[in-house]
Amino acid sequence: MPLIQMLLLLLHLLLPLGSDGAQNSNTTSEGCQIIHPPWEGGIRYRGLTRDQVRAINFLPVDYEIEYVCRGDREVVGPKVRKCLSNGSWTDMDMPSRCVRTCSKSYLTLDNGTAFLRGGNRPALDGAWVDFRCDPGFHLVGSSRSICARGQWDTPKPSCQVKRTTYTAPSSGRRAVYIGALFPMSGGWPGGQACQPAVEMALEDVNSRRDILPDYELKLIHHDSKCDPGQATKYLYELLYNDPIKIILLPGCSSVSTLVAEAARMWNLIVLSYGSSSPALSNRQRFPTFFRTHPSATLHNPTRVKLFEKWGWKKIATIQQTTEVFTSTLDDLEERVKEAGIEITFRQSFFSDPAVPVKNLKRQDARIIVGLFYETEARKVFCEVYKERLFGKKYVWFLIGWYADNWFRTPDPAINCTEQEMAEAVEGHVTTEIVMLNPENTRGISNMTSQEFVQKLTRRLGSKKAEETGGFQEAPLAYDAIWALALALNKTSGGSGVHSSGGVRLEDFNYNNQTITDQIYRAMNSSSFEGVSGHVVFDASGSRMARTLIEQLQGGKYMQIGYYDSTKDDLHWLGADKWIGGSPPADQTVVIKRFRYLSQKLFISVSVLSSLGIVLAIVCLSFNIYNSHVRYIQNSQPNLNNLTAVGCSLALAAVFPLGLDGYHIRAGHFPFVCQARLWLLGLGFSLGYGSMFTKIWWVHTVFTKKEEKKERRKTLESWKLYATVGLLVGLDIFTLVIWQIVDPLHRTIESFTKEEPKQDIDISILPQLEHCSSKKMNTWLGIFYGYKGLLLLLGIFLAYETKSVSTEKINDHRAVGMAIYNVAVLCLITAPVTMILSSQQDAAFAFASLAIVFSSYITLVVLFVPKMRRLITRGEWQSEAQDTMKTGSSTNNNEEEKSRLLEKENQELEKIIAEKEERVSELRHQLQSRQQLRSRRHPPTPPDPSGGLPCGTSEPPDRLSCDGSRVHLLYKKMKFKTRRMCVYDICLAFVFLGARMGAAPSTHFY
Repeated sequence: MPLIQMLLLLLHLLLPLGSDGAQNSNTTSEGCQIIHPPWEGGIRYRGLTRDQVRAINFLPVDYEIEYVCRGDREVVGPKVRKCLSNGSWTDMDMPSRCVRTCSKSYLTLDNGTAFLRGGNRPALDGAWVDFRCDPGFHLVGSSRSICARGQWDTPKPSCQVKRTTYTAPSSGRRAVYIGALFPMSGGWPGGQACQPAVEMALEDVNSRRDILPDYELKLIHHDSKCDPGQATKYLYELLYNDPIKIILLPGCSSVSTLVAEAARMWNLIVLSYGSSSPALSNRQRFPTFFRTHPSATLHNPTRVKLFEKWGWKKIATIQQTTEVFTSTLDDLEERVKEAGIEITFRQSFFSDPAVPVKNLKRQDARIIVGLFYETEARKVFCEVYKERLFGKKYVWFLIGWYADNWFRTPDPAINCTEQEMAEAVEGHVTTEIVMLNPENTRGISNMTSQEFVQKLTRRLGSKKAEETGGFQEAPLAYDAIWALALALNKTSGGSGVHSSGGVRLEDFNYNNQTITDQIYRAMNSSSFEGVSGHVVFDASGSRMARTLIEQLQGGKYMQIGYYDSTKDDLHWLGADKWIGGSPPADQTVVIKRFRYLSQKLFISVSVLSSLGIVLAIVCLSFNIYNSHVRYIQNSQPNLNNLTAVGCSLALAAVFPLGLDGYHIRAGHFPFVCQARLWLLGLGFSLGYGSMFTKIWWVHTVFTKKEEKKERRKTLESWKLYATVGLLVGLDIFTLVIWQIVDPLHRTIESFTKEEPKQDIDISILPQLEHCSSKKMNTWLGIFYGYKGLLLLLGIFLAYETKSVSTEKINDHRAVGMAIYNVAVLCLITAPVTMILSSQQDAAFAFASLAIVFSSYITLVVLFVPKMRRLITRGEWQSEAQDTMKTGSSTNNNEEEKSRLLEKENQELEKIIAEKEERVSELRHQLQSRQQLRSRRHPPTPPDPSGGLPCGTSEPPDRLSCDGSRVHLLYKKMKFKTRRMCVYDICLAFVFLGARMGAAPSTHFY
């Protein structure tokens, strides 16, 4: 049961009804109200238990119920109902009843026919059956039985062989017997019309005095039901019961295969009127077999011709698992291969076609060849309707020998209505052997094809000719008797036993190989005009004929063409009609559409990149022109030049990065891929590598121990250039190996198909071009790995040297800032562009703008301050640097002076520490002496005047006052800045020494 129905059912079970209870009307928004089962019957609710059925009042839309009956009763009326969206059940105007039926065994009669009257199957009360035996049999029992209260009123009769002695007809002509098997039911009930046609032919042949004048053809026949098992039984009776049959006349391929294989053991010729199996063309297996019905393989050249006419290169097939259809399909497969057509999907089934039809839908099959009998065709197209495998996108090719109204015939094996079946089969094409001569000419029987149809229609009586099984094959059965009569007439010499060269047909027996050979040669040379057209057999005994092409239009088959495979002549009538106005495509037309980069975005970024290249050229020219200026010289101008060149290369990589199939051909794409890689790789190595070298040297020199600094203060330029060269060389080596081992090439990425709204039969397959290689991830891992380490190391070195000042590389702080920006942008851009690789605009914008911004920032940070300094201060000549005494000359030596002051300050700090220790010692001695003096001399009253000022020789605390001054002076010296003049510090210490020396002499001595 579908999942949606189960969910709706559970919803009905869980949700309570409203306050006003269940509605009484069948029409409700909740679905359909449960209906009561018929008397003596019940309703099968699929997927529901008995308790669940009792708990609910409504069933959801599309839910199906099935009527079942008890005992020997059967459902009369709709057996299955479906809940419609309007809240009603299907076919409510037709009641479903469980009625008592009579036994179905009375509806068939061995060696005879049972005709049900007074209603359709099954047999209900009031219906009756009339029984009639086949020729050669007589009826034992009542010829009619009536169904009343579920019972037949008489015992079932039987047909028994007439054990009479066959004598010559009253006309004096000798009888020649034909054993026939007519399928009156089963997969192909062709005997319903073919048997009357054979009887007509026998009457016409026997009435002629110029054909077999001494013989009269007699028919003994049985109903094979198109069943080999049933046919085996009747074949035994034909062979072992008198009279001897001179030829066998089977119909239906499965039965003909059985009869033809056994007939050679009895030296019998087999002539079939309704067998199309290609296997029957095997002369080694069936040496005495002929057929007026062409082989089913005769349809295949016509099908291939139509495939080529309508430009179809892909087809699918579905077949019933029988030998005739398997052989036909094998032959078709060989023919389409020769024509350059592909069978993309092949399905088969035994009795249930539901799964194969679903598979065809799943595989998007459009042009479908169906090979199955009429009864199975109804099952197939019921499933076709359910899967919506019909309409303007699909074409079905079927066999043309079905009855014209085969899809309208009621069939209890399917649960589709007549309207649904008609909708499903509309527009299908049939290929059918021309079984009725389209020309209004008289043949061997002195009848036109239209006169034959009229005569046969009258013989069938009240039956509609179109609804009679085998009506289309009836001309073949009629001509089969004429082919046999002409062959026997030729074998007998044309005028009985008295003809020269003839044989006595009455001498034939199952051991007489001579007569069989003569009949075989006569049949093999047959050539005459019959009601079905020109009758001639090929070397395999199969009929050669033209093919009729028909199409179902508005529920009726319309002729649209003829094809003669022997002449490869297609006569097209131009009457074909298509639901969509034209023949559909053999598959969903997939239009490959490339996703190209937005041209507005490409032009905008290209302009920014071009301006950046101009800026880099300006910066490079400025740096070269002013390379003699000391300020420029102290910034390592050659490394800055490499940075400008690297930025130019990186900016130039933006152009190939935006080129795609919109601008270049597919063959040029590998060169563009290489250009992207080389320009960006070398640009990064030159630009970032030169900055990394600067910051690395500064860190190496100014973060070492003191004793190593002095040895590394001398800057050797060749080491810097060698470092940059090493980075660039590593890139070149890696790129060369990459290009040789695994070169970049153009790859196509396909996305999910898109369905345009304007045409449901076309889907768009978006595609995107990429530069890639077989081991792209490995190479990117190597590149991103070591360049990522360089970026992280550059960030670390820039942070470590942010407070370092050096005259040799006076722009290292600007370099550090540039490294920060480049590293951050690169570390963010690399993973993001990999994630956005399927979005061409976003990936290009992110990558190209990162390149542009990092290049702009690097150029501006490194070169603009230098330009501004030289322009504002006028430092354009290196000689002026040497003559200037103030201003810029002082600033140029500021860093060197700062280092000298720092060293001197360290020495002074040591002296201050020694002096501070001396002061502490003197204070301790002073306190000891004051305590000693206080014990010797009592304290004197204080002077009324407030005491003497500090500095006189009288007060006892003179030394203490001097100590405080020394302390204040020390504090001032201790917080002296780095840049205090060394001379001021020296004077301060001289004064300190004078004060410290004067105090003791004044106080103690």
